[in-house]
Amino acid sequence: MKIKLKHIIFLIMLASLGAIFYGLSLDEEHPDAPKYIGGGTVGLFLVAMPLFLWKESKVKNMKDYMLTHENIKKMQEKERKNPENQ
Repeated sequence: MKIKLKHIIFLIMLASLGAIFYGLSLDEEHPDAPKYIGGGTVGLFLVAMPLFLWKESKVKNMKDYMLTHENIKKMQEKERKNPENQ
């Protein structure tokens, strides 16, 4: 059975959200509550999100998203063809 990266990212996200909600469900005076909340936040924003962005951007061509002279001309041509948008 081959585990894909999307499944690993999903499990990290679930574990992080679970840790955050568990930390919030503890009493405010409990000494471990901030550790669970902080650990879940770190897992979500510093582990799961960069992994997801890296996985999704592997198949994208970054040249398509840069503002080059060619792409600006293409956008201007599309605006001229669709005057109904205004």
